[in-house]
Amino acid sequence: MNTFRPAGDMLSIAQPVVAPLTRAAIFLVATLNPGPDSRSAVRSLCGDLASLLRAVDARDLEGGLTCVMGFGSAAWDQLFGPPRPAQLHPFREFHSEERHAVSTPGDLLFHIRAQRMDLCFELETHITARLGSAVTPVDETQGFRYFDDRDLIGFVDGTENPRGQVMIDSVFVGEEDTAFAAGSYVVVQKYLHDISGWNELSTEQQERIIGRTKLADIELDDSVKPTSAHSALTTIVENGKEIKILRDNMPFGRPAHGEFGTYFIGYSRSPGTIEQMLENMFIGRPPGNYDRLLDFSKAVTGNLFFAPSAAFLESLGDD
Repeated sequence: MNTFRPAGDMLSIAQPVVAPLTRAAIFLVATLNPGPDSRSAVRSLCGDLASLLRAVDARDLEGGLTCVMGFGSAAWDQLFGPPRPAQLHPFREFHSEERHAVSTPGDLLFHIRAQRMDLCFELETHITARLGSAVTPVDETQGFRYFDDRDLIGFVDGTENPRGQVMIDSVFVGEEDTAFAAGSYVVVQKYLHDISGWNELSTEQQERIIGRTKLADIELDDSVKPTSAHSALTTIVENGKEIKILRDNMPFGRPAHGEFGTYFIGYSRSPGTIEQMLENMFIGRPPGNYDRLLDFSKAVTGNLFFAPSAAFLESLGDD
């Protein structure tokens, strides 16, 4: 993968996609309501999002508050028209037997992160007040960091996230689509877990499904790790080089309602990388050799968004 740096520092013009992991997050997905007033309201918010964030962030400068705003394929055409990000398209579904990576409605994504949930909550309050009747919320999930970055199934999540320059090269669009350099493609999915069924498995069985040890979070040796292991199927190699994505998954749930889940969010330079992971998981590599974690985990939402640069959003304030 070639490294491309537009004029100025890539990180200075990008949205805070590569911000440090936090203890709390809100994932808000909404659809755009028809009409010119809705379009105007969203474009106006784009231009003012940075100032809203600064106002809330000032309440706790160590709170790590950030927000990434993304747009679905249909919404991009309605809000901005051409040109459009080269690889932006509706979420691709994958379906095999009982396993289904579903596509659900979603035009706008707000990924709000902070060390404190009250900061996330306050920023979301201002965002939704500004949007008003311009949008209809279709999913609102509050995520939390669980112990030492573990999923509710007990395994550490996001161990293989890239770092440094590799992270920048893996996440941000570059010379392949210069009009949208410093933007990033975002895939979100909400998974619900059969925790009771999962906990009936032995630790060794769980480790073979994930491909890592549960306590120490060490990847199993290839000699014992099944080819159907989650870590094996989500490793994408092209021309001898592993292609990375950035995950910031969060657990969520309501134990009294029997709800235990993971909100998957992946940022990538190309949506094709995550789509290949999902095909491997749901269809199998080869077909039939699917991710056994899906025997205990069901995807109930699915969306693809493009998060343009912060410079792009702020420019809309000049409309």
